[in-house]
Amino acid sequence: MPKMKTKSGAAKRFKVRAGGSVKRSQAFKRHILTKKTTKAKRHLRGAANVHDSDVSSVRAMLPYA
Repeated sequence: MPKMKTKSGAAKRFKVRAGGSVKRSQAFKRHILTKKTTKAKRHLRGAANVHDSDVSSVRAMLPYA
């Protein structure tokens, strides 16, 4: 049986934490930042959890994580 392949795009976007939750980065932080308020940009800092309804599909893309 061959090894399963990891989806390389998902591997760049998600990390699985030690407790099993899946970490993702925030969207809307890359460009067109001049019209966004400082408060909005500050709240987009840091990582967030993948929603519970999407965790199973992310785990399918990361079989060895």
